[in-house]
Amino acid sequence: MRKVFALVLVLCSPAAFAQDKPPPTVGDKPLVQIKPKDAPKEPKAKPQSVAVRMLACLEIDDETKERLNCFDAIFPPKPKARVPAPKAVTDCTAFKEEDGRLKCFNSFAEKLPKPAKPPEPAAR
Repeated sequence: MRKVFALVLVLCSPAAFAQDKPPPTVGDKPLVQIKPKDAPKEPKAKPQSVAVRMLACLEIDDETKERLNCFDAIFPPKPKARVPAPKAVTDCTAFKEEDGRLKCFNSFAEKLPKPAKPPEPAAR
């Protein structure tokens, strides 16, 4: 008799019933968990300058679609019918042809000075 009673308790435990219930709601909206104010905040990444991002594009193989996509991510293309000679890197976005746009971006990116590397820590 004790075994049957123990079996009934295990099968009809409150935890088994709680698993079938949906999460609690207020109105029709689920409850929201609030973080404490003193919780540590995640550090935000420093936005990189345009020059650093353009130099990173030069790391990709030349004359490839990937390099053009890298430049297009920095300066979205805005094709125009007539394109004057580019005076600034933002003028490269006016080229309709991908090859022309890539050559224009390359010409400006190659003229950029390389950023200074941070000094290496001294060995002890």
